[in-house]
Amino acid sequence: MPRNPEHRDLFPGALELMILQSLRRKPMHGYALVKHIKQTSEDLLPIEEGSLYPALQRMLREGWLESETGVSAKGRPTRIYRLTAAGLKHLERETASMQRMFAGINRVLTATG
Repeated sequence: MPRNPEHRDLFPGALELMILQSLRRKPMHGYALVKHIKQTSEDLLPIEEGSLYPALQRMLREGWLESETGVSAKGRPTRIYRLTAAGLKHLERETASMQRMFAGINRVLTATG
């Protein structure tokens, strides 16, 4: 199948940062995270559930998130994910690192000489 040139894979760590930042606002279940990221990015960053749930599991193992059983808006049982203090520290550290990286990329892309 030909690849859509408009679609690019996220770079390593980007999904985790978007999840952590989204959960910084409020605890959410997986589908709400997918919907929030898609809406906030104005449909530029569609997140596949096949990549979301493994990322959530990794983040739970790292201690960046915790989860509890809850009920969805449709009355179904679901897992609600919440940011931990360790997750907040990781988010802040990685956000600063990413901002430095983007600044460097921007300098290269805008260099005139």
